[in-house]
Amino acid sequence: MPEIVSTYTTRVSGLWSSRHEVALETANGREVQGTLTIERGPLGAVRSGTYRPIKGAVFVFERDPGMVRGQFMMWSESREWIGSTIRFHALRRVIDINTGGKPFKLAPREGFGRGWSLYAPKTGEVARICMPIVGRSARIEVYRKTPYTLLLLAYFLGTQALLESLWPGPTAQKMAAEAV
Repeated sequence: MPEIVSTYTTRVSGLWSSRHEVALETANGREVQGTLTIERGPLGAVRSGTYRPIKGAVFVFERDPGMVRGQFMMWSESREWIGSTIRFHALRRVIDINTGGKPFKLAPREGFGRGWSLYAPKTGEVARICMPIVGRSARIEVYRKTPYTLLLLAYFLGTQALLESLWPGPTAQKMAAEAV
């Protein structure tokens, strides 16, 4: 297993429209970075999300029009595009993330349990989102220098498809082979 560069934890409150407090784990304890609020429509589908940091720019997550699940865009408050996601097939559990640079993939992590792994095309696993079987908190382990906005987008998507991550996902070797 690669060495962990940084670790974030989340605390979740609320049922229908949830509130996720994101904090960086340091030697001195938890440093709260901001709050992600997820809004649902009348039928329960996630409509949008807003991340409000302690200091800095606010980010907005919006569902793209269309029938594809996992199709969201992330914008800054001033409407600057940060990234987008798409799942090319309804039965496919891998979600493609585009941030304008290199493409990333979000896939269920190896082994049974809830959680997701974020893969870069050439370097492999970049981060892992670990969630307990019972409870709604999460632990985000970062293995390589990764933009915080990319981690937020991956976490936002991962919280919506928790049951899909119960069954083991592809191995790191398989993800690397698909990237070539």
